[in-house]
Amino acid sequence: MATYLRHNAWNNGGNFTNLDLFWYAKGVEKMMSRGLNDPASWWFYAAIHGEYVNPNTPWYPRPPAFPAWGYITAPPRVPTSPLPAPASLSLYWNQCQHGSWYFLPWHRGYLMALEVQLRTDIVSLGGPSTWALPYWDYFGGTNGNQYQMPPAFAARTLPDGSLNALYVSMRYGPDGNRNIYVPTPAGAAAHPGDPNFQYGIVTKDALKNNLFTGSNAVTPPPGFGGPETGFSHSGRAHGNFESNPHDLVHVYVGGQVSDTDYGLMADPGTAALDPIFYLHHCNIDRLWGVWNASGNANPTSAAWLNGPATRKFAMPTPNGQPWYYTPAQVQNLSNLNYSYQELQAQPIPHAPIVAKRLEMLGATEATAKATSEAATTAVPKQPELLGASAGPLTLTGKGAHTTVKLDATERQHTLKSFALAADHLPDKAFLKLENVRGTFDATALSIYVPTTGGKELLAGTVGLFGLRRASVPDGEHAGEGLTFILDITPIIDQLHLSNGLSGDTIPVDIVPNRPLPENTEIQVGRVSVYRQEF
Repeated sequence: MATYLRHNAWNNGGNFTNLDLFWYAKGVEKMMSRGLNDPASWWFYAAIHGEYVNPNTPWYPRPPAFPAWGYITAPPRVPTSPLPAPASLSLYWNQCQHGSWYFLPWHRGYLMALEVQLRTDIVSLGGPSTWALPYWDYFGGTNGNQYQMPPAFAARTLPDGSLNALYVSMRYGPDGNRNIYVPTPAGAAAHPGDPNFQYGIVTKDALKNNLFTGSNAVTPPPGFGGPETGFSHSGRAHGNFESNPHDLVHVYVGGQVSDTDYGLMADPGTAALDPIFYLHHCNIDRLWGVWNASGNANPTSAAWLNGPATRKFAMPTPNGQPWYYTPAQVQNLSNLNYSYQELQAQPIPHAPIVAKRLEMLGATEATAKATSEAATTAVPKQPELLGASAGPLTLTGKGAHTTVKLDATERQHTLKSFALAADHLPDKAFLKLENVRGTFDATALSIYVPTTGGKELLAGTVGLFGLRRASVPDGEHAGEGLTFILDITPIIDQLHLSNGLSGDTIPVDIVPNRPLPENTEIQVGRVSVYRQEF
């Protein structure tokens, strides 16, 4: 039995009658009272995830401007000095793992370390020794009605009239009006006609994946948990679960208010300054636990279990000594000293997913074969390039249009796979946005494939969380930017059924959720489409 139980933040209405939130506010307040160079301070912990306070890093804005910490509008009043000693900076700061198969385990250890520090401070203030971080389940509640941020985070003061440390000025929401909610299906339904996320819905569809890394008939690449990498602080291709819901929640909660300012949550270098960050990540961590409890396995490779070889994961502790940890040590909730109020397994019958596709394609005999789970574990071959755009694409204002020119030979292979669907699974198809670069993280991009009938088919929506850091020329990945992989198999199926693959091109529209600010550009290195044969 776990000693600590993380509860739903919406308990007792999500306000300060929920004592988990009241004591969270008091603990955050005490951590905020310490200096930037103190490993027990709120600011130090935020910098562990990422920072724009050390001017010696390649991602510090030049010339200095937001998101540099000195340009953050209070509250909170964010310090910019004194910096910790170089050895402490090197050991602890700028560790967050994104675009990596370490994304989930690194953040789990990060939450555990912060929770210990907060609990220590809460107990010193007279709070409960069993306190644990709450989680914001934006998918939860009756008919999904917990998409709204718990009210305790919007209150400027605590019940006693003192300032509320959970309140953040630079938190704008999807409409830029400080109404903070997540456009889940329920959230979108409650805001009909809102153009900011009309199609960019936040979902937990990635829980249907059955591979942590890689792909098969039901799991698109790069897998539920992300691609195999080394230490990756500003990674490229995000895992399916990291991409949605994680990235989109960051972008929507942070939001945009002007041509220069966006919310803290929208950028990895400022996100952990916002107390709502940790409730979001508690939910991400909880859903990983749900995915495991539903029968899905984590990697067994030593390269994942032991963590990256180049830099160990390290967290400060209240006793002043670093805690080093590996994915193997934190991968199973059953071996840790905490659990969640809601942790129900959600077994997904994968065979019907494949069977439904074959039925739509008219492959009735193959549909019957696909009722066995074996059809979902077929090993795909290496993806082949089906086509690509002619060159880089610049997004401004309301977006841009491009054309993917198909390779004649690969197109024939795909058409042949449909013709042979009765004997084996047809090709799957994936659209890539390669080397996306820019500086405006508070953006979600929806990608569409227009059809001859005037209808636009949605390929997917991606949040540009981490864009600035991934675009720095002398940063970790030499400015390669972000890469996104979208499963467009349903679109290729529809094009095939309507004879839309008879030509040699596929049109693609890329549309930001809100018009990009003036003088803001986002570069897409290439739009490509791949086929994957089984």
